[in-house]
Amino acid sequence: MTAFAEYVAARGTSLLRLAYLSCGSREEAEDVLQTALERAYRSWHRLRKDVDPEPYVRRIIVNTAINRARRRAVLRFIPMGTLPEVPVAGADAGVELRQVLADGLRLLPPRQRAVVVLRYWEDLTEAQTAETLGCAVGTVKSQTAKALAKLRGLIVMDEVPSDV
Repeated sequence: MTAFAEYVAARGTSLLRLAYLSCGSREEAEDVLQTALERAYRSWHRLRKDVDPEPYVRRIIVNTAINRARRRAVLRFIPMGTLPEVPVAGADAGVELRQVLADGLRLLPPRQRAVVVLRYWEDLTEAQTAETLGCAVGTVKSQTAKALAKLRGLIVMDEVPSDV
């Protein structure tokens, strides 16, 4: 399927970014993207040639990330042998703020994280986001409001550098 290969070659980096922002780690994003592309490939022949496959593939990525996050939530109850290391804050203020936001994104529930990523990183409209997630526009609006309120509550302004 040369059309599929061309699509992946042209959009692969963007799709990986979406997967990364949807799940928060590079390794997890690569797994999510690989799973999503496999699913897209299996049904590629059913897509009409005059329709952009991007919303379809985005939806697969977001749904895959949400499903994996749900499965991971069960594993959080299993105690760990050692605690994970705490990352050291970098010297660059922009990097610090980006890290604070990335950490905040990871703390959001999967559906809210998906809405924020699609709306603000992928720059989709509310209607496009609703179509991608298979929900109503009102749901996108409410999930966005809840997610932004939670992110604002997580970010302590004393910890954010003043020159940003």
